Amino acid sequence: MNVLWAALLGYGFGSIPFGLILAKLAGKGDIRTIGSGNIGATNVLRTGSKGLAAATLLLDLAKGFVPVWLAGMWFWQDMGWTALFAVIGHAFPVWLGFKGGKGVATNAGVSFALAWPIGLAYAVVWIGMLAITRISSLAGMSAVVAAAVAAFALGVPTFAKVLAVIAVLVIWLHRENIRRLVAGTEPKVGSKG
Repeated sequence: MNVLWAALLGYGFGSIPFGLILAKLAGKGDIRTIGSGNIGATNVLRTGSKGLAAATLLLDLAKGFVPVWLAGMWFWQDMGWTALFAVIGHAFPVWLGFKGGKGVATNAGVSFALAWPIGLAYAVVWIGMLAITRISSLAGMSAVVAAAVAAFALGVPTFAKVLAVIAVLVIWLHRENIRRLVAGTEPKVGSKG
């Protein structure tokens, strides 16, 4: 029964579309009609508001962190399910016809909640790749892989397995980005495309 509660806790938090809500409240309209059509921070940045993008990033981190942290107090054996379903909730929110974001920031929050060294590895790779390439999708995909590798290196196989499944999901959600990366047409952070 705890597995069900763990999954519902993760999905419930993960499915809150903060980017969409913040953009509408700020009078920026429906962010699903601009850029990539995504509800995450990178697309919110395309509205021209760095503040809204930063708020979206922090809230998307929180919706990964908070449910996993709570699961650690209530049913720690099933934290992995909460982690997985927080990312699934962000990617496939029932409120938006199962069309959400790509899970990068939410998985950062998940990683920090599972174990801070995993979150640190995630953050270092994410920020480092973003600084070097200015390509958000490449930084995000690199970070999700880094989290799984870090969990394995730290000797936490249960978390490593969950993070590996999440990494596969996040990379799959970036399949269009991968095509553009191969073609050399993937936009850099700050571009309008």
